[in-house]
Amino acid sequence: MNPRLDALQPYPFEKLRQLLAGAGTPPSGLGPINLSIGEPKHDTPQRVAQAMAQALPGGLAAYPPTKGEPRLREVIAQWIGKRYGIPLPDPDTQVLPVLGSREALFSFTQTVVDPGADDIVICPNPFYQIYEGAAVLAGATPYYVNADAARNFAPDWSLVPEDIWRRTRMVLVCSPGNPAGNVMSLDDWRELFALSDRHGFIIGSDECYSEIYLNETAPPLGALQAAVQLGRPDFKRLIAFSSLSKRSNVPGMRSGFVAGDASLIAPYLLYRTYHGSAMSPVVAAASIAAWTDETHVRDNRRLYREKFDAVVPILQRALNVTRPAASFYLWAPTPGPDTDFARDLYAQCAVTVLPGSYLAREAHGVNPGAGRVRLALVAPLAQCVDAAHRIADFVKKTI
Repeated sequence: MNPRLDALQPYPFEKLRQLLAGAGTPPSGLGPINLSIGEPKHDTPQRVAQAMAQALPGGLAAYPPTKGEPRLREVIAQWIGKRYGIPLPDPDTQVLPVLGSREALFSFTQTVVDPGADDIVICPNPFYQIYEGAAVLAGATPYYVNADAARNFAPDWSLVPEDIWRRTRMVLVCSPGNPAGNVMSLDDWRELFALSDRHGFIIGSDECYSEIYLNETAPPLGALQAAVQLGRPDFKRLIAFSSLSKRSNVPGMRSGFVAGDASLIAPYLLYRTYHGSAMSPVVAAASIAAWTDETHVRDNRRLYREKFDAVVPILQRALNVTRPAASFYLWAPTPGPDTDFARDLYAQCAVTVLPGSYLAREAHGVNPGAGRVRLALVAPLAQCVDAAHRIADFVKKTI
């Protein structure tokens, strides 16, 4: 077996399962509410389901092109141009459909890392666990830059030593962020692009939450948008990863795209040709239906805003929580150890949350996720409100 597999840590939800296995049985009168996993629960748009059904008769009869359906690439390029107010990227050389951002983050890392070069992949801490797994299995060493609450959970790149920068092959960022929902500013991008120019590393921008934001008039800045605004229209050393899962409530469809530097897209396409990650024409048809409609996306944001509007005031009676700029998470501090909080909350209130320490690694003497829990407001509104009341009552009883 690949010895690098031994370096992988258990996934956060496996750790959570083991933690809750020793928590005891919650009271029988309380229905369980799961806020631990960021799996969208809103209805899948009818137009997407209908497009998939209509594509079925002939859509499974031929091998799909690895490069993706030309019409889908065109639609994605048009969406990027309209969403970010930039010239359309070239759908032939700068856009590539993928089977969700998770798959692409992993496979792209395998493409760019040189396993014999002692490469480093820098990622935020806490982080989406695929970043670490992709780096380790590619033969690179992850380097964690801790989130700084004083900087709205943004990393402080000045803390990265020069010898680390010299070995860095790629920096992964997540904006809007998971778990804190923070958004990179234009100045943040200016700093990161300058570092990339100085040290020659690739930037991978995970933007799977880009369409879940709470101010309808202020959509989050995207990486490609920032590049154009800062005079980098060729997207040099930049790849953005996006997905329909959260935007369109289709996590089971596995559809997204990568876009950016054509000189990176080309070798990545070569890799995918051998890797076998071609999107079915059935999924492509459904994806076109999703990317060409914004009504369901606005409705989706409205539902999340309603949850934040209802839940945050309840939780603020007991916890120091604030609305994020984007995403559907609350990154809530706990009055004691986050693992104890999650275990006891489940045992006493039948509410499942994810300990923040499970989303991070101890780095530079601290686990920056410790003492927090992530609450995913994906359940129906009534359940989210019920869970908020249970959490607030639980905190008041335990402090």
